[in-house]
Amino acid sequence: MKDPAFLFYPNDYLGGTMGMTFEEKGAYLELLMLQFNRGHMTTHMIGHTVGQLWVKIQDKFIQDPEGLWYNERLDLEKERRKTFTESRRNNVLGKNQHTKNKETEVGHMTTHMLGHMENVNIDVNKRDLLLDNIKEYKELLGESYDEFIDYWCEPNKNGKLRYELEKFFDVKRRVNTWIKNKLRYGNTKTFNATASSQQRMATLKEWVHS
Repeated sequence: MKDPAFLFYPNDYLGGTMGMTFEEKGAYLELLMLQFNRGHMTTHMIGHTVGQLWVKIQDKFIQDPEGLWYNERLDLEKERRKTFTESRRNNVLGKNQHTKNKETEVGHMTTHMLGHMENVNIDVNKRDLLLDNIKEYKELLGESYDEFIDYWCEPNKNGKLRYELEKFFDVKRRVNTWIKNKLRYGNTKTFNATASSQQRMATLKEWVHS
């Protein structure tokens, strides 16, 4: 099934189109929509869509090895979203390494949860919201970063992510608590590689007690 949407970042768009006329901005968006629906574009497709405005916005696109034009950022966002949605589907179908359901149980889970896949557009945005707020702590979390994200972005049966179910969710405090628990209960497989040195352990302990 074709993905019906892609993530759009208004601030990035405004910054990237600053100085364009309204007509040029409209032509730029038309080509983004064309690329999203049709893939990389021929010069003929572009000319048919935006005409002579192409020369004004051409610097927003690059050519692939076959000479077709595309916006690099849009391709990246489509790939990121594809990876995430595939991961979600694998979770639903019991193909994720963290899923312990027996094969006989997968059918029930699939029937029960596939109805929530239509909410994936919302879930992607919610996940990215958390990623934006936690990126400054990524180095502190080290290899435990992905584990932290997966834990707090796990959806319940109604499609609500775990972090949304909390009455209060202060990112710095949650990261602090996460690292404290890692230090208190010992290094897990995902945390061991980055916390193995005494210097890093000391840095983490200093941070969580600051």
